[in-house]
Amino acid sequence: MKESIHNKLIYHRHEMPFGKSWEEWTVLWWKWLYSIPREKSPAYDTTGKNFEVNQRDPHVVFLTGTFKDSDGPASRHCIIPHEKAIFLPVINYSAEMADEHINSESQMQEEVRSNIDDLTRSEAFVDGIRLDLKYYRVHSPVFQVNLPENNVAGLKAGITEVVSDGYWLFLTPLPIGKHEIGIGGTCQSGTINIDAKYDLAVK
Repeated sequence: MKESIHNKLIYHRHEMPFGKSWEEWTVLWWKWLYSIPREKSPAYDTTGKNFEVNQRDPHVVFLTGTFKDSDGPASRHCIIPHEKAIFLPVINYSAEMADEHINSESQMQEEVRSNIDDLTRSEAFVDGIRLDLKYYRVHSPVFQVNLPENNVAGLKAGITEVVSDGYWLFLTPLPIGKHEIGIGGTCQSGTINIDAKYDLAVK
């Protein structure tokens, strides 16, 4: 069953798409994002040219927002297989144990929670439909990643523990044709400001 307000557009928060919880999917998404060096990262790409990097899941395509130090809003053009679902953050925040100002798991947990609690704007649109995000906040379990050199976290390469919090979309496979996804968010202090638009060709 999906949220009735969105018909068949988005999976219900308590569903387990392809046998995994939303929390598990956020972990897989972060492991995917962290595995890619910054120069090839889809999150720093404003055009969509890098969106296919390391996309290996047979059922789901991962899309990204932007980082706060990205070169402005992103407008990305991507081709998506028609049978694949789409998983992406509206706005999210992570904390890594390798960060020198993090001293404990509880500090990591509080950092991600407080940053998402601080949001003044979080919005998502699919084909002009504004989605109600109140059901779609996901706080991940603590997990490990192996950071490559020149990683998107700006940390020393190697294994570290991570946790994240944020709002996510898990879209069911879109009909063949052209579609548009828009996501954005801002925190109260203004240090986080995310805006990305996807023009998708589903084939």
